Amino acid sequence: MSMTFASAASSAESSEPADPVRTLYLLDDNDQFRATAKWWLSGAGYQVEDFCDARQAIEALKQLDDAAIARACLLLDVRMPVMSGLQVHDELIALGITGAGATPALPVVYMTGHGDVPLAVKAMEKGAITFLEKPFEGAALEEALKRAFQSHRAPSDSPAAPPCAEYASRLSSLSPREAQIMQEVVKGKISKVIARELDISTKTVEMHRSRVMLKMKAKSVVHLTHMALAQRVL
Repeated sequence: MSMTFASAASSAESSEPADPVRTLYLLDDNDQFRATAKWWLSGAGYQVEDFCDARQAIEALKQLDDAAIARACLLLDVRMPVMSGLQVHDELIALGITGAGATPALPVVYMTGHGDVPLAVKAMEKGAITFLEKPFEGAALEEALKRAFQSHRAPSDSPAAPPCAEYASRLSSLSPREAQIMQEVVKGKISKVIARELDISTKTVEMHRSRVMLKMKAKSVVHLTHMALAQRVL
């Protein structure tokens, strides 16, 4: 499984490096992916601690004090042996390292090679910053990390994000039936199920679904789900 960092590597070298005190904890069981990601992220100015074992990563994160958490981010693979990314996330929430009750809360960015909408929804419901599909461009990771570290700012310093006019514009371009289909798609339902529940043909569902993807400018169903959950263009 590869990561399309090539085009972003040169831009990272030419742009100002990230704050060197910022640490990324990378948990992924794919050795090749982990090595490539560590190389690129280190070159972008981050300190990177990588793990192939979920339990070792959790133990390392348990040792972090508040100051360390406030300048860290977890890049988490969703599908791993022994413990899934969702299970790791649940344990970190229980430990008070991340989640709504943690102050500061460790931001979590999920990564996956599987376009699994239900998993994406569960990850976002747990408070993940975003859910990236492999292979992804370095620019997508840069944007995710930017949002992750912005989440560390104190609430008083972080005004609520204004409504996204572009997202609202795309949404308003949908017909009532297209909006209905989109709502069902982001719940993770396949076309056959949607067709049965709405008492229409699968072909009709597929037609509306393709129009939704086009009008919303979604690269994939997971991308569409991200935007629907965030209510903004991503």
